[in-house]
Amino acid sequence: MAKDYYEILGVNKGASKDEMKKAYHKLAHKYHPDKNKGDDSKFKEVNEAYQTLSDDGKRAQYDRFGSAGPNMGGGQGYGGFNQGAGGFGGFDFSGFQQGGGVEFDMGDIGDIFGEFFGGGGMGGRGRSQQARGRDISTEIDISFEESIFGVKRSVLISKQSTCDTCSGSGAKAGTKMDTCKTCNGKGQVREMKRSILGTFETARVCEHCHGAGKIPNEKCSECKGKGVHNKQEDISIAIPAGINNGEMIRMTGKGEAISHGQTGDLYIKVNVKPHSIYRRDGSNLIMDLPIKLTDAILGFEYKLKTLDGDMDVTIPEGVNHGELLRVRGKGVPQGGSMSRRGDIILRIQIKMPTKLSKKSKELLEDLKKEGI
Repeated sequence: MAKDYYEILGVNKGASKDEMKKAYHKLAHKYHPDKNKGDDSKFKEVNEAYQTLSDDGKRAQYDRFGSAGPNMGGGQGYGGFNQGAGGFGGFDFSGFQQGGGVEFDMGDIGDIFGEFFGGGGMGGRGRSQQARGRDISTEIDISFEESIFGVKRSVLISKQSTCDTCSGSGAKAGTKMDTCKTCNGKGQVREMKRSILGTFETARVCEHCHGAGKIPNEKCSECKGKGVHNKQEDISIAIPAGINNGEMIRMTGKGEAISHGQTGDLYIKVNVKPHSIYRRDGSNLIMDLPIKLTDAILGFEYKLKTLDGDMDVTIPEGVNHGELLRVRGKGVPQGGSMSRRGDIILRIQIKMPTKLSKKSKELLEDLKKEGI
């Protein structure tokens, strides 16, 4: 069944990139396979939809052809002439039958449908897509301060990686490369398939040479001729300033490698530890500030512990309970830039005294008489 990527992300067709990004982050966090109630298939489906719609070229192609179009993650394949996104429900095939009084050039229809099938069409030129390695994901924990200012971290991941010994060729150094006899050096094998519309030519990557077209006379001893093998890799991650808890970082080409194909991507979910004082609200940092009744009446100087260091803040006399005071430029970087930052918001919490001395009561009585 054809996939509706907009429906998968829960956005409308005219959604902006920011709207799709927010929807993707929310769903990726919900379905992440490492979560207790995660869903690996849903996570991959959301990832597939976002990768298509976040790319202007792929999105335009998807809007035209649906998920059955070229380079799309889904599609109907040869059996899918049903209605729906990416299907062919709008075509009437009754006129194609013999004796129907309609002349039709099957070569032309092959050129049209060749785009959908990723092949050359009926008797046309076949083509195959480059194989792609698997996307992988991991999580990383950072402190609240690191999320505000950004940090460089590294993770050790065990995955299929390109063989360093043969640089992915699968051949022993200096060995002779022979032409693959299965595909005659073309890297792909072509097949003819028949359907109600005629004969289609398809192409698939040669399983013998993995699309290289050549076979090494002597295989690499490290990867046994595969060009890839499982190993641990230390990957450096630059976490940008102002990242939110639960956000995903995509590192292109850092996923699993595949022989003579494109390496997949690595997705890192960032978990931010809560702060003992501050909580985040967009680009601002919120803090509850408990003060004494006398300080609220008379005002005072407060030494504020910001994420940049201590600073003196004047609490004005006569401040009210629940009043908000703003310290500008000490909040979260906007757009990852330290030159543009949000603010610190101090929420005043006046602590009422529970016990009063005789002298304090007398003083308060005097203030009461003055109408204060």
